[in-house]
Amino acid sequence: MNGPEIAEFVRRAAASVTTEAERLTRLDAAIGDGDHGLNLSRGFAAAVGALPAGGPPGKVLIAAGRAIVSKTGGASGPLYGTALRRAGKACGDADDIDAALLGAALRAALEGVQELGQAAEGDKTMVDALAPAVRAYDEALAGGNGLADCARAAAEAGREGADATVPMQARKGRASYLGPRSVGHLDPGAASTALILAALADVAEGRA
Repeated sequence: MNGPEIAEFVRRAAASVTTEAERLTRLDAAIGDGDHGLNLSRGFAAAVGALPAGGPPGKVLIAAGRAIVSKTGGASGPLYGTALRRAGKACGDADDIDAALLGAALRAALEGVQELGQAAEGDKTMVDALAPAVRAYDEALAGGNGLADCARAAAEAGREGADATVPMQARKGRASYLGPRSVGHLDPGAASTALILAALADVAEGRA
C-alpha cells in the first residue's frame, strides 16, 4: 500500500465512523460518557483535513494521528492518535507497505494503545478488538497469505473481538465504574476499532 492508498484508508475510516457516529454514541451512553461517536467523528474529520498532499504511508499516518490527538475529546484522541502515529513510525520512510510491514505497523499500534491505556484483553476496551486482529493478521501472514487477505482476516477477528465484549465486565475507563452493570453492553471503543479495521481491509482488497 502506498501513500495515496493509506490516505484513502483514513478517508474511508472517517466516513465509516461518521456514518456510525450515532450508534457509537448510544453504545457509549450505556456505559460511558455518551460522546464516543461524536468525538471520534470529529477527530477523523480533522485527520482527513490534515492529510498531506503526498509522501510515504508513514508520513500520512503520523499526520492523521496528530490531528486526531489535537481534535478528539476524551480518552479517544490520545488512544486512536497514538495508534496511527505508532503505525506510521513503524513504516518509516518506506514508499510502499508490504504485508510484513503492515503487520509490524498494526503491532506497533497495539503496543502504543496498551502502553497508554494500560489495558489488556478482557478489560472491555478497544484492545479486545485490536489484539485479536493483530494475531489474526500475523497468523494469516505466517500462512503465506498476501496483504489483502491478511487485512481481511484482521478485520474479521476485530469484529468478533468487539462482539465478544458484550458479556465482559469493564475493568478500565469510565465503564469500570459501573461494575457488573457494564455486562451486556458492546464496548464502543472495540466497536469503532472494528470499523477502522474494516476500512483498512476494504482499501487493501481494492488494490489487490
